[in-house]
Amino acid sequence: MSAPTTHRSAEEIGRTERGPRPLPELGEQRAAADLSSVDVELSNGLRVIAVRRSSVPLVEVRLRIPFADPADSSTGSAHAARAEVLANTILTGTATRSRVDVDTELALVGGELDAVVDPERLAFSGNSLVSGLDTVLDVLRDVLTGATYPAEEVERERARLVERIRLARSQPNVIAREALQRHLYGDHPFAKEMPEAEEVAEVGREDVLALHARAVLPRGSVLVVVGDVEPDAAVRAVDAALGSWTGEGTAVSLRPLPPVQGGDVLFVPRAGAVQSQIRLAGRGVVRTDPRYPALQIANLVFGGFFSSRLVENIREDKGYTYSARSHPEFTPGGATLLVDADTASEVTAAALLETRYELGRLALVPPTESEVDTARRYAIGSLLTATSSQGGLASFLVNLAGLGLGIEWFTGHPDRLAAVTVEQVAEVALEFFAPSAFTGVLVGDADLLAPQLRSLGGVTLP
Repeated sequence: MSAPTTHRSAEEIGRTERGPRPLPELGEQRAAADLSSVDVELSNGLRVIAVRRSSVPLVEVRLRIPFADPADSSTGSAHAARAEVLANTILTGTATRSRVDVDTELALVGGELDAVVDPERLAFSGNSLVSGLDTVLDVLRDVLTGATYPAEEVERERARLVERIRLARSQPNVIAREALQRHLYGDHPFAKEMPEAEEVAEVGREDVLALHARAVLPRGSVLVVVGDVEPDAAVRAVDAALGSWTGEGTAVSLRPLPPVQGGDVLFVPRAGAVQSQIRLAGRGVVRTDPRYPALQIANLVFGGFFSSRLVENIREDKGYTYSARSHPEFTPGGATLLVDADTASEVTAAALLETRYELGRLALVPPTESEVDTARRYAIGSLLTATSSQGGLASFLVNLAGLGLGIEWFTGHPDRLAAVTVEQVAEVALEFFAPSAFTGVLVGDADLLAPQLRSLGGVTLP
């Protein structure tokens, strides 16, 4: 005797005697509701952006300190290695708190705090119950003004970093990313996203203390608070906690990058690889450029989401890859369009050919009104979804602030996207998506790929 049926399957629900049920119409995409906010600069030079979003009784805190290498070249510079050790040990002790004390105090207010670093900035990310905001800010003040970098903590984190870096450098995605950055920017400090393990092994506690005193500065930095708290009250709390954070000079911002020039793809040999990594790059525009909304939609049509032309071609139609995408990367004063695809070795040349074909097709065959409308809905919807949480909004705003923008750009962007025409998308596609505007790297096995790539052309082989 079979068990009685208590539910219907998804297929049963989706079908009727007359066929599949039609999808409901999409609802209205609503821009962010009026967000009360304050954007001020404290007397110590720290910019504070506070936004009230009361969806849950929490508060999110983001601090961005420009932390670029002041050297003209990354060659021979120890900045990246010292910055990595600093970011991994800054929360491990102060004159009044041990690592355990820091973790315990944050845990008691339902909070956490973390620090990471990259070639542009040192970033802190934290959150807590609203009632714990003062505690999070006080811990932040303590590490900014009095981190002691205990010797045993520096030694332990340094050893872990050395192992992590050695492991990461064996990963194909890391190999491809580093090769692309060197190809685009040479020895510019921006290209050095990860220090050498040997450089990290040489970093001592005194090196980290000196870097902290020199580079962890409030002037030029920005702190974002988003949560169930009045903006004015949040600013007063930040001023009370971090007003004593001072230092000589201004935090070091990344110097401008050289413009990306189109050209041949550089082949990077990886003997024995069964997969290849295709990484292409072309010139983009900053978010404030009048062409940016149209370029954002053009990028989505090309490869920016799952229904894009590139994904339809090399993933859905030909099965060359599981993942293919294009996306902008913003840097202070500039932007780059990136195209990524990982493929099996036997179809790498064909995937590169099809990628170039789709670039040329977007440049020469204007997208349809339907394609533009679909991409526009995706752009607006994904922006609203990504910023619907307090944490998502805080992270988005601190990244905008790093580009010199504020909450006005965020609240006004859906309208800018809604106003883009098909003709504007076609115009920027012709300007930015021509295959000749791109260069890049291709990582793979030379014995397998060289004959095909030589025949294809446009690839610099060893």
